[in-house]
Amino acid sequence: MDVFEAILRRRDVRNEFAGEVIDDDRLLRILSAAHSAPSVGNTQPWDFVVVQDPGTLARFAGHVGDCREDFARSLPADRKDTFNPISIEGIESSRTGVVVTYDPTRGGTHILGRHTIDETGHLSVALAIQNLWLAATAEGIGVGWVSFYREPFLRELVGVPEHVHVVAWLCVGPVTQLQTAPDLERFGWRQRRPLSDAVHRECYPNGDVTSDR
Repeated sequence: MDVFEAILRRRDVRNEFAGEVIDDDRLLRILSAAHSAPSVGNTQPWDFVVVQDPGTLARFAGHVGDCREDFARSLPADRKDTFNPISIEGIESSRTGVVVTYDPTRGGTHILGRHTIDETGHLSVALAIQNLWLAATAEGIGVGWVSFYREPFLRELVGVPEHVHVVAWLCVGPVTQLQTAPDLERFGWRQRRPLSDAVHRECYPNGDVTSDR
């Protein structure tokens, strides 16, 4: 599978996990791809906490379920009806979680490339996650990014130090299939913008930008 095919086939997996634990060989290849990502000042500011203990997975799944309900209650009625059928996690069915973190102190005080744009540290971690995701797709492994959680809860759950930022919990595991279209498109939450709406020549477009509801 070339990189363009992996990009097109990649999906944020929720319901398609097969319930099997990923083997260590594939897991380490995927993490090696993540660790090969470019990073600001070559700091490699990421760490990967692999979580496979069923009790820990269950605790996190319960917390995420509570956060999902909080979000559902905040929605207007029409959006709530659209949201209700959408699964937002596969924490226990994936059998493996990878907590990705960002350490802003990695590399010392003077980081080449972060002097004027500090967020390049976080962006480096995002590049590692994208590498992980594409490598997983090429390996026939599904990935789901869980973002319905409170950071202090996850920090305490896996023992992340206070100065280190929690960036993501990724569900990682073998899948029965990958959907041909993203879930949020299939369930009518939001459609993808055409490329022509996103590409601009020479300057950012003026005029009104349609806001999301």
